[in-house]
Amino acid sequence: MPKIVHFEIPADEPARAKRFYTEVFGWKVAGWDGSDEYQLAETGPKNDPGIDGAIIKRAVPGRPTNVTVSVESLDEAVRRLQSAGGTVVSEKEAIPGIGWHCYCEDTEGNLIGLLQSDAGAK
Repeated sequence: MPKIVHFEIPADEPARAKRFYTEVFGWKVAGWDGSDEYQLAETGPKNDPGIDGAIIKRAVPGRPTNVTVSVESLDEAVRRLQSAGGTVVSEKEAIPGIGWHCYCEDTEGNLIGLLQSDAGAK
C-alpha cells in the first residue's frame, strides 16, 4: 500500500523557516546538494516513527504544504489518479539516484507528490 514518505513546507524565506523549525522542534535542516532553496529536514532518529521532509523556496504564491507518496509505478499511479478525477501538474522527472517524481492535485485541489524509487534514475 502506498504511504506518505516525504513532505515539503514552502517558505518565502527558507533561511527564516529553517531557523524556526530548528528552534521550535530541534529539526536538523541542511541544503540538499548545497541548495539554499531546497533544505532537507530531518525530523528525528531514523528508527523512530515519522517521516522527514524539506523546506523549499515558495515558487508559487499560496502554495500549500504538500506530501509525497511512494508508489510502485509512477505511470500506473498517474493513470489511477487521473481516472479518479485528479490532475497532473508537473511532468515526470528524474531525481538522480532517488527515482521518478511528479506533482499532482487531488479532486480537492491539494498538491501531492508521487515518487517511484529507482536508484538508477538520471
